[in-house]
Amino acid sequence: MTETRPTLVLWDIDRTLLYVGDIDRQVYRETFAELVGRPAECLPARGTGVTMPVAIRSLLLDNGVPEVAVPELLPRMVDLLPKRLAAHTEELRRHGLLMPGAVAALAAVHDHEHWVPTAVTGNLKPNALLKLAAFKLDAYLDTEIGGYASDDDHRPALVGIAQKRAQAKHETVFTRSNTVIIGDSLEDVRTGLEGGASVIGVTSGRTTGGELTAAGADVVLDGLEDIPRLLAAITALASRSTAA
Repeated sequence: MTETRPTLVLWDIDRTLLYVGDIDRQVYRETFAELVGRPAECLPARGTGVTMPVAIRSLLLDNGVPEVAVPELLPRMVDLLPKRLAAHTEELRRHGLLMPGAVAALAAVHDHEHWVPTAVTGNLKPNALLKLAAFKLDAYLDTEIGGYASDDDHRPALVGIAQKRAQAKHETVFTRSNTVIIGDSLEDVRTGLEGGASVIGVTSGRTTGGELTAAGADVVLDGLEDIPRLLAAITALASRSTAA
C-alpha cells in the first residue's frame, strides 16, 4: 500500500482569513511620522500582498525620503512596526473582521490527518502573530514553520523557507508536488508559481476571479464558506501533482 504523503497548506492572512481595515495604514502613518519627523502624504496601496519591507521602501520613496537614506530608515521601521501594531491590539479585536468561512475552513484543514497548515504572508512575523491571535486563529496553524516578511522581502522565497522548516519538523520533503498556497491577491499567485506551490485563489480581496485565473491560479473559489469545495480543491491539487 502506498503511504499518503503530507501536503503543506500555506495560508495567506490579510483579506484571505481576516481584514483589519485601516489599522495597518495607521501603523505605517505612526511609524513614518516617528522616524521621519513629518506626516506621510502617500500610503502603500491596499490589498497588494507585497511584503512589508517592500511596502516600507515604497512608503519612504513615495514620500520624498532620499534613496540614500532608505537603507538606514527601512530596518528601523521594520523594528518599530510590530510595536506600533501591538499598541492597536484591542482595536484589532474590536474593529477587525474575520472573512466569511475562515474559522471553519481553517479548522477543516487543520483537522485533516495528512495536511500541515501554516502561514506564508507578507506580514512581518510579529505582526502576523498579533493578527492571528487577535482573532484566535493561531490555534489552527503551525506558525513556527511558516514563511514571513521577516525572513525575506521577496515573497516567493517564503514558500521555500516554509517548506524547509516543515521538512525539518515532519521529516518529509515538501516541494511543488505537495504544497498548496491559498490567497486572495496576484502576489499570492506569483508567490506560489515562482516559489513552488499550487495556488488556490480566493476572491475575498480586491482581485477578481478572472484576474486570479489569468495570473495562473490553479483553482479559484468565491470564498471559504464552501468547505467541501475547498477541501476537494486541495485534495485534487495534491493528487494531480503526485500523479504528474
